[in-house]
Amino acid sequence: MDYTVGEILQFVEENDVKFIRLAFCDVFGRPKNIAIMADQLERAFSSGISFDASAVRGFLQVEESDLFLFPDPGTMAILPWRPQQGRVVRFFCHIRHPDGRPFAGDGRYLLHQAEGALAEMGYTAKVGAECEFYLFLQGEDGAPTKIPFDRAGYLDMAPLDRGENIRREICLTLEEMGILPESSHHEQGPGQNEVDFKYADPLRAADDLTTFRSVVRVVAAQNGLCASFAPKPLPDASGSGLHVNLSLHRDGVNLFRAQGEGHSREAEAFLAGILDRVEEITAFLNPLPQSYERLGRCEAPGYLSWSHQNRSQLIRIPAAAGPYARMELRSPDPACNPYLAFALLLRAGAEGVREKKALCPPCDHNLYTAPEEILRGVRPLPKDFAAAAQLARESAFVRAALPQGVVDSLLGGQQPR
Repeated sequence: MDYTVGEILQFVEENDVKFIRLAFCDVFGRPKNIAIMADQLERAFSSGISFDASAVRGFLQVEESDLFLFPDPGTMAILPWRPQQGRVVRFFCHIRHPDGRPFAGDGRYLLHQAEGALAEMGYTAKVGAECEFYLFLQGEDGAPTKIPFDRAGYLDMAPLDRGENIRREICLTLEEMGILPESSHHEQGPGQNEVDFKYADPLRAADDLTTFRSVVRVVAAQNGLCASFAPKPLPDASGSGLHVNLSLHRDGVNLFRAQGEGHSREAEAFLAGILDRVEEITAFLNPLPQSYERLGRCEAPGYLSWSHQNRSQLIRIPAAAGPYARMELRSPDPACNPYLAFALLLRAGAEGVREKKALCPPCDHNLYTAPEEILRGVRPLPKDFAAAAQLARESAFVRAALPQGVVDSLLGGQQPR
């Protein structure tokens, strides 16, 4: 919801808010924050709150290390798990240099720029995320284990599904924070769960996903569990994906349509643009060496292909109509930085529309069981992080979309979370 600064300051004063968390993400998508007292909020809006950017990996060097956080008024949310007396409010922040320039390594800024470039062409996009995660038991010392919380399978119910109440608590917490989960269920892996969100503008969708990951971790910890968003935490079980649903709009009209209604040329070009660039941006959609243990296995895609409804494809067009008509990209995983991932996807789709790229014919085979002669005709996704990183380094598209410092930091790899 959009608030004015005056409305926010009045709300803080009238609702016993004592602490303000100024939140942002580093280039890897890890959440960071500074807590200030409520009486400092007005200063934060006007002048920003400084922090040592040299201490945040991938940001600045020590010789020029000051950056400032400016709270985004439209992202205010009360943290429901904190005490009701002396409440805590969180804002996502813009990151700026001392002279007021936006910090080029700020993922929210890069996504905002990508949205703006699409808007200049006369289009908007909507994004909906489907995020999978695992719940594991904690050890006696509170450290995470690899023992799943339950042994349930896809769409199982209690008592097999022991995560039912955890997901309920997660969804209710999200609702209190103004986020709209649409569905939740047990996934295929033992202890694996999924929550799906209502589509939103790309920046809001990335903020919501970042909030979601924090909420899941907090609720899991409150229940004596640990949550994992690693793409392949168990070698012999399903990996966790972050399916990204995208729709393209012009003049308020969704240009994606249900099968049989005929796709608009712009929607096909948007999809073609993403399909054309997805190899080059895979390192950002799947940023861990572990990510490539998931791709091509246990119903995760392994080839550059698209189809209607077919879940073995990289991109599918689900059986949905009206505002829910969309394309679904099935390769990303929850370890990615959603701001950078969504920005790159918007840039690739926009390039497709701008250049009127032609969409290749659909691949309607089950690529999990297709014979070798079929698979030889379909290009595979990069086989490991090293191959994906090399494609990204050589990509003029990536160099134009992201600052070199961000690319260098991300392609250095990161550890599973």
